[in-house]
Amino acid sequence: MATIKEQIQALYDEIHKTQKNKATNAHIGKLKAKIAQLKLKEEKAAASAKASGPAKGFEVKKSGDASVALVGFPSVGKSTLITKVTDAKSETGSFAFTTLTCIPGLMEHRGAKIQILDLPGLIKGAAEGKGRGKEILGVIRSCDMVLYIVDPFQDAHFKVLHRELENAGIRLNQTKPPVFVKRVDKGGIDVRTTVEQTHLTPEEMGEIIRSFGYTSAVVTLRKDTTAEMLVDTLAGSRIYSKSVIAVNKIDIASEEEIVAAEEALPKDWPILRISAFKGTGLDELKDYIYDNLGFMSIYLKPQGEEADLEEPLIVKDDSTVRNVCNNLHRDFVRKFRFARVKGPSAKFDWQRVGLGHLLKDGDILSIIIKR
Repeated sequence: MATIKEQIQALYDEIHKTQKNKATNAHIGKLKAKIAQLKLKEEKAAASAKASGPAKGFEVKKSGDASVALVGFPSVGKSTLITKVTDAKSETGSFAFTTLTCIPGLMEHRGAKIQILDLPGLIKGAAEGKGRGKEILGVIRSCDMVLYIVDPFQDAHFKVLHRELENAGIRLNQTKPPVFVKRVDKGGIDVRTTVEQTHLTPEEMGEIIRSFGYTSAVVTLRKDTTAEMLVDTLAGSRIYSKSVIAVNKIDIASEEEIVAAEEALPKDWPILRISAFKGTGLDELKDYIYDNLGFMSIYLKPQGEEADLEEPLIVKDDSTVRNVCNNLHRDFVRKFRFARVKGPSAKFDWQRVGLGHLLKDGDILSIIIKR
């Protein structure tokens, strides 16, 4: 009998052989549903076998205000890039697989500390575990952004890499689909939609939903929904992150080679040209990363003192008072009494708030701790 890995690969092979059009949408959806269920089965088997933690070299301690994963084939210049933009010392070489572990570096830019992770090169089949793919993809899933490094002389690399991340449930430059499935006791599969559905019929949706073990459910759709969107919602383990592509080695490539490489990339994605070796385009890359990680400025006012409006604390835009306390010192949460906020998140000046208060850009924050 075929192993779970072999069954998953056979389903992927069938998807890749199937011509994609309106008539095959439902069929591909059912195949993807089967893959999602097999992966859930595989994860449960690993958990029940008490699978160990990350492999040696992949125990990445989170640091900084956000994290970015460098993704690319071996020898595209990731190691050179991380040594140029961070404090990390990653080995570089002109041969494949120079980096065999995950090497973290800290990039300080415009007041933010951003962790950049230099990962071993991903290869085809990584999502199924080839080339330590599971460990690498596990680190990528935990990051806030993916930075693809591509080589203008290898125009097929991006498609292979992107397929591996897609297969691992990582959705880049996408928003979570507005699809809501609520299990109910009776009534079958009730599909309710606010827009015309052209990709799937209610019957086809019902087949996919039932394949996940639902007998009765209310399904609410607020967008024309594809089979993949429906499967992603039902699988429930998808990660939605931002991504940017850097075309490296522009110092040794011709304009024609660079343009040809860019034409093979997604048209609606941000694409930057860099030379990690020469340092060309690195300031623009740093700015792009900062601008798209979702940072905000919080001004601190120590108790009994004036607020420091010159040097703000840079934090993620979903930060609470607790996040700021953790950022300042671990004792701040333990000794926390209350905080006062003035600014966009406050209902009135110097509103008294707790650890769970969600801050906004430009807030002035005063934290009161036990003496």
